[in-house]
Amino acid sequence: MTDESDGDGAPGNDGSQFDRLPATADEREVEGRATRAEVLDWWEERFGIEPETFAGHTFWEKGKGKIWVFADDLPSPQECEGVGMTVLRTRQEHWKPTTTAVRKWGHLATRNVIELSPGQATAFAAGHDQDLPEWDGDWGYLIATHELAGGQVPIGVGLYLYDELRSVVPKGYQEELPEL
Repeated sequence: MTDESDGDGAPGNDGSQFDRLPATADEREVEGRATRAEVLDWWEERFGIEPETFAGHTFWEKGKGKIWVFADDLPSPQECEGVGMTVLRTRQEHWKPTTTAVRKWGHLATRNVIELSPGQATAFAAGHDQDLPEWDGDWGYLIATHELAGGQVPIGVGLYLYDELRSVVPKGYQEELPEL
């Protein structure tokens, strides 16, 4: 629970601290805050990543909708700069996975994964958008992968709309892939 309120006495979101996500909606005290169950369901429904993947991890919110994952448990709240790594942006119409999360767990995805050719992967990793009308899967956020050493390796997050794959790889993660 936080010290701030939304003006009517109900607990509010305090952007200066980390609050552990409630396990279920019945335990939610801050309006709009995602729950652990919702986060696990989202990863499974969107990408086919099993909830067991995150066993032993806790989920935290700092700010409005920035979800972090930590491979342990701590008392809540925590007043610090970071707890684990960011994994998801919520409190917007479409939840968005982070590039860091996709690079860590994207190899487990069974849905909404777009496999890019070497040329497409190079352009994507460098931050370039590209026309890809051949994709026949869902629109929205996808995990972009490329082949490396005989397997598909996640590059990052792409936004697929209207036959275009938009690279949303942050500038700090953009890179030139070697031609193989």
